[in-house]
Amino acid sequence: MQPKTTEQLRHEIKAATDIRDFIKNNKKDLVLPLLTEYLNQLLSDKGLSKADVVRGSQLSRAYVYQIFSGEKSPSRDKVIALAFGLGLSEDEAQTLLKISGNMGLYARKRRDAVILFALQRGKPIDEVNNLLFEQRLGLLGVPEE
Repeated sequence: MQPKTTEQLRHEIKAATDIRDFIKNNKKDLVLPLLTEYLNQLLSDKGLSKADVVRGSQLSRAYVYQIFSGEKSPSRDKVIALAFGLGLSEDEAQTLLKISGNMGLYARKRRDAVILFALQRGKPIDEVNNLLFEQRLGLLGVPEE
């Protein structure tokens, strides 16, 4: 079961008559899981293997396995590449970014707008990179120099 979105929680806070009841009823949604826990839950929910994520993210096998084991803390771009490798929706990708401690995607930023466009349409990372390249923006899943 997916955690409630921030917007859902905000709506429930607004409608709440007692904060204690709100906290009691939403306890599981008020604490973010660890990145490794969330990634492994996504694997299970989507019926994917880590090898599938490696192929879909265009990140190195060793790096993906280190992220899943908690040995590496991925950059924002690497988390976005993982989102494509996992076939995440926009909301799932935003949650993954938050859990990883990175800023969410912001529609007013040109690069983020391209990424959001691709997420909303379920495009694979190679198509995302083609769109980013056309706009002369940095690619995803490319080794950092």
